[in-house]
Amino acid sequence: MEEQIVGSELQDSGPSPLPKKVTLKGEYVTIAPLDPQRDSEDLWDVAGGDAHKALWTYLSEGPFLDRPAFDASLERKAQSTDPLYFALIDIPSQRTLGHASYLRITPAHRCIEVGAILYSASLQRTAAATEAMFLMARHAFEDLHYRRYEWKCDALNEPSRRAAARLGFTYEGIFRQHMIVKGRNRDTAGVAMLD
Repeated sequence: MEEQIVGSELQDSGPSPLPKKVTLKGEYVTIAPLDPQRDSEDLWDVAGGDAHKALWTYLSEGPFLDRPAFDASLERKAQSTDPLYFALIDIPSQRTLGHASYLRITPAHRCIEVGAILYSASLQRTAAATEAMFLMARHAFEDLHYRRYEWKCDALNEPSRRAAARLGFTYEGIFRQHMIVKGRNRDTAGVAMLD
């Protein structure tokens, strides 16, 4: 009988821990557990209302045109553990300019995804934006010992795909008809980096 080929054996095949609500501090940005009391006013100013509705095009929710719905969404996010949401706080201004989360957390396989990323216009294409993604990836790999760090986005979201490539993620393919988001088809682009 022919020998079957299998994947390489791991020295440590145990699970990674679940991420916790921690604070990660960089030079330009602080990543802190999402706190509606602290973050709502800043986030509404940079992401709420009609003026900012384009920020929500590729996200699964929003745009939020009224404050009560926006605040209710932040409350749900703050209570969630998967996705586990973090506020992205600009250090010089001490204003919350966006949020991101760990999601699809699979400790047994040591695989975790970064997503639900909302960067306000004032955060996009800044050193703080890059540093936020670096801090979250470093925490997943070095502190939590995950092996695989994923990023998925709408395949039509070119800015997100370019950002992922710039940050060192490797393109892995398109999941066709992956989701229905806001009543529309979403093909999903998948990228990842490994430990």
